[in-house]
Amino acid sequence: MQNHYNLLFREEEREMIPQCIDTGVRSSRGARSRADSSPGTARGGGERLTTRAGTDAFGDALYDPEVDFAVIDAVTAVAAERGVPSAQVALAWLLHKPGVTAPIVGATKVEHVEDALAALELQLGEDEISRLEAPYVPHRIAGH
Repeated sequence: MQNHYNLLFREEEREMIPQCIDTGVRSSRGARSRADSSPGTARGGGERLTTRAGTDAFGDALYDPEVDFAVIDAVTAVAAERGVPSAQVALAWLLHKPGVTAPIVGATKVEHVEDALAALELQLGEDEISRLEAPYVPHRIAGH
């Protein structure tokens, strides 16, 4: 199953991922892991840093900048402490989650592939995972 699941949208943890685990269905999902593309702006000021951020109306509907930047800030803090890019931390978190077997990374640059590969080796501690998850605020169900 390719479900909508990342640090900014964790609603799948309520029912779908437990159902997939229970029935043996494998889950994969793309990860919006870069702070400049999630939730579509660099910071609360609204500057769009990528073409996708400026044109992805569907992506805008999935996230709520009012609450999601707290999650991005947590990712940025853990990444800074580890001395790694935020993308590696976000992907490492996803790889730590039960039921996720194949994160889908939309790599458009060599650095994206390098971050994805490095995330395989990045072992997050329970305290780091807690810090990444703590600011999450439930969202309305969204997807396609």
